[in-house]
Amino acid sequence: MSTALYEVKNISKSYGSVVALSDVSLKIHAGEVIGLVGDNGAGKSTLVKVLSGAHQQSEGTVILEGVERKWESPHDALVAGVETLYQDSGLAPHLSVSANVFLGRERYTKGIFGKMGFLAQKEMDAVAHENLEKVGIAVPQSSRSVSQLSGGEMQRVLVARALAQEPEIMLLDEPTSALDLHHQIQTLSQIENLKNNGVTIISTMHDITLGAMFAERFILMNRGTVVTEGPASEVINSALFKQVFDNRISVHTLDTGRSIVMPTKDIY
Repeated sequence: MSTALYEVKNISKSYGSVVALSDVSLKIHAGEVIGLVGDNGAGKSTLVKVLSGAHQQSEGTVILEGVERKWESPHDALVAGVETLYQDSGLAPHLSVSANVFLGRERYTKGIFGKMGFLAQKEMDAVAHENLEKVGIAVPQSSRSVSQLSGGEMQRVLVARALAQEPEIMLLDEPTSALDLHHQIQTLSQIENLKNNGVTIISTMHDITLGAMFAERFILMNRGTVVTEGPASEVINSALFKQVFDNRISVHTLDTGRSIVMPTKDIY
């Protein structure tokens, strides 16, 4: 396989006495769609934050395109082409939906107001409308205040803002957590389209069955370490996968060959 696009070597991260990541090493290749899976507290979100520059690793090395990186802030990663969408990413409440989406162009415009102190409303609306349509939000809604949106609509605006960034690498932390099933599939399909255009996707995934429809490779984490990695179907069907979830899941294979993961019911 070709040289890794993004690589972490021996990454560790602690919060006081709590170890969030312990000696994690990974290689991520251009154009992959990778799902980070595991139980709560496995270290998935912390790993995303290290990759994005939101957390500095306690130990270890982050390498992007063959160059060792020392992110000082998420902005450094953003300029390098790494866009991140967190569970707790916020929208600017005083701006319209359209303006919030256009904020994703900061990498190219050096700020929403540009060198002349303003940007043409027409340009801003064109960028916003293009990306809002991709996530299923109608153009007339773009002038609304984000404070008028539902939780699911806000999540889709965040995805639209990330799409506007046109990143080389997109890091996602539960991108479909606030969406209904229809919009989960719509959003993941759009993310898959990015992959087809050469964007590398790394995402934490709570819904493992849904994630396996889109991710080519799963990285299974537990207690801050990487347990195993490989094709999504192989990881789901491995004994290690069930052990990570304390054998409280069952895996079933449909006639189509797709695996689905079901929780088992406790009997008292």
